[in-house]
Amino acid sequence: MVHITVAQIFHRKGHRNITISPDATVLDALRLMAEKNIGSIIVMDGDEYCGLLTERDYARKIMLLGKSSTDTLVAEIMLEYLPKISLRHKLEECMSIMSAHNIRYLPVFEDDEFYGVISVMDVVKEALLSQQETINQLQNYIHSTV
Repeated sequence: MVHITVAQIFHRKGHRNITISPDATVLDALRLMAEKNIGSIIVMDGDEYCGLLTERDYARKIMLLGKSSTDTLVAEIMLEYLPKISLRHKLEECMSIMSAHNIRYLPVFEDDEFYGVISVMDVVKEALLSQQETINQLQNYIHSTV
């Protein structure tokens, strides 16, 4: 697990960004998230990264406050200031950042340009895959020496 980078996470999961404009309504964002079966959506103004909108934001900033998802814009409730990482960050660094900031998503930038987002689920999946690979290697070693 020590040598896994964010680039490897993207290599395994693919690089597909689902985006929405900050001027869209929260309801439009929720519909798109439901259609794509995702829990967050990247907020982009053209080619510029603005932030991230999550189901958690909706629950806490719309539902609990009695606001209307049809009258509220994505820009009003999106997360804007998440820690940024690069493709070279290691899996352990991502875990540490997510834990320290109590967050579930990290925007990834390469050469100051937005690349994508990784989630805590991506990190967990990669950690589990890495552990399974280690187990397989150890089992192969044991069987080859017997």
